[in-house]
Amino acid sequence: MSEDLSTADLSDENEGRAQVLRLQMRDLGGRRAFSGPIRTVRCHEDNSKVKAMLATPGNGAVLVVDGGGSLNRALMGDLIAQSAVDQGWAGVIVNGAVRDAAVLATLDLGVKALGTMPLRSVRRDLGESDGVVAFGGVIFTPGDRVFADADGVVVLPA
Repeated sequence: MSEDLSTADLSDENEGRAQVLRLQMRDLGGRRAFSGPIRTVRCHEDNSKVKAMLATPGNGAVLVVDGGGSLNRALMGDLIAQSAVDQGWAGVIVNGAVRDAAVLATLDLGVKALGTMPLRSVRRDLGESDGVVAFGGVIFTPGDRVFADADGVVVLPA
């Protein structure tokens, strides 16, 4: 996302077409503004699918994780985030918690999450990848484009 193109501007210029996330997310990554095509994971307190997805080439995509808003367990930490950086992901948006916030802030990765939780997730290989997910008034469809900055998150159709 170019620095002169803000989510506020995108929202204004695409009124009626842009979807705007109606959740207050924390900025936790080293990259504050990021954008890319959407990939998705739906899971609940089990980050198996998140880990697997972020270990594949990201090609500048943004992983949107619908963790059901749970703050009971972290769905991503420093090791998985470093894997995302190594694989070329632009960012991760988590409807849930992450951990290792001090390290996440040093990585060249956009990270937005509801909050932090030191407790790691369980791993039972449960969840779904690359399906449509919805939270915060937005429908996240794989292939659509997501834009994130200090003001929030905007989704535009592909």
